[in-house]
Amino acid sequence: MSSVPLKRIYKQLPVCVVEDHHDVVCHIYRAIASRHLPMKNIKMIHLDSHPDLLIPVNMSADTVFDKEKLFGELSIENWIMPMVYAGHVSCVVWLHPYWAQQIREGEHSMTVGRDSSTTTIRVTSTDNYFLSDGLYVCEEQLENPKHFSLGVIRVDPVRPGHGSLTEQRPEKDTEECSVKRARTGQRKSGESSSSQPVNTDSLQPAEGSKAEEGPDSNGTGGAGVDDEGSTGYIVKRISSLVSETEPYILDIDLDFFSCKNPFKELYTQEEYSILQELYSFRGPRLDADEEELGECVDHRIRQLEDLEAAFADLLDDDGEEMVTRWATNPGMDSLPQLVSSLKARNSCPDYEMVHQAGLTCDTVELPHHISTDDEIDRLISAVQLFLKVLPKPTLVTLSRSSLDEYCPVEQVDSIQRRVLAMLEGLYGALDVHRDYDNSSTETEEQLPQGS
Repeated sequence: MSSVPLKRIYKQLPVCVVEDHHDVVCHIYRAIASRHLPMKNIKMIHLDSHPDLLIPVNMSADTVFDKEKLFGELSIENWIMPMVYAGHVSCVVWLHPYWAQQIREGEHSMTVGRDSSTTTIRVTSTDNYFLSDGLYVCEEQLENPKHFSLGVIRVDPVRPGHGSLTEQRPEKDTEECSVKRARTGQRKSGESSSSQPVNTDSLQPAEGSKAEEGPDSNGTGGAGVDDEGSTGYIVKRISSLVSETEPYILDIDLDFFSCKNPFKELYTQEEYSILQELYSFRGPRLDADEEELGECVDHRIRQLEDLEAAFADLLDDDGEEMVTRWATNPGMDSLPQLVSSLKARNSCPDYEMVHQAGLTCDTVELPHHISTDDEIDRLISAVQLFLKVLPKPTLVTLSRSSLDEYCPVEQVDSIQRRVLAMLEGLYGALDVHRDYDNSSTETEEQLPQGS
């Protein structure tokens, strides 16, 4: 008789709503502990304007085996890879809106492991996203290696007039109304997603995308059923990765639908341009060998360490002598201009925050696109179109990302209501666990124990 425990099934689909994205990890671990998710090789569909695939730079790899310590060291940009190294997650599909371009489109295969020289977690991917943070090492240098598959897929909003939720939304956008309008097309109880035909509705080409350049013969504005960003294309890419018999996580950051770069409001355009110059990253040649890749990473690590040390010193003394001394370092000659501009607006600049802003200015700017209400609806409709032909997820995690302003605070509640309504329309009654407002007078809903 097999000793392997049977998979447990939630009575209602749990949706765990958090404020900061890394706080979903404790809910994922809870689902693993309760055997609703497997211990190893979990797949995740990740909708976000940011990949969140960085790694805590100085964190010991062994920290992943100390749950409480791990939770204390995670941040919004680096919560996934520690779960990969721990063996829990083996495949992520990053679904991104057209304004997010941090990792090149396509399939990426890499190894994640423990760097034998630093005991930290590192990765073998040579994409600039990882190189610019100094996270690359060669495979021979990794201990306890884990294979990791990453798919990067763009999602475009549906065309206006193609079943957009905007057409269904009543004047008063209450949560109750949102739930009611999303019930259209809801599956009958017990009906599996596999019984749904593949929806090949074309999606609206994104502003500035290649598909926008001219209409094709089918009148879809250049977005055919199998073109990048369309429903058919997305389903084809994802359907081979998830099946009815395999549990998976559906992870949604609300900044997928509307996204801000909060640093753009903290600094002037001139200051932001100087930060881009100071933190600029020059990647290796496409055909670079291991030696060149290693030199590139070493140079980048030294550059970032020098910049971190410079701004740490400026916290204690931003006098002319200190600024001039740091400005003699290679690539830091524009530092005095930056400090002068910052101090003209604030006599005591937050140099730690300046450094954090600089870390986002390497190869690709942080995405910034505040969507109109109509575009939000059309993006939600696009997500609805491909989710309804995929198997039902085991767990949904949802991040608001509004306190740090990555999702515009004036839009986040409305987006959340509409996304929850869309999910209820697809999957029936939800068990929503709000874990983002401790001051709420509402009784917090607990995750179900399963059956």
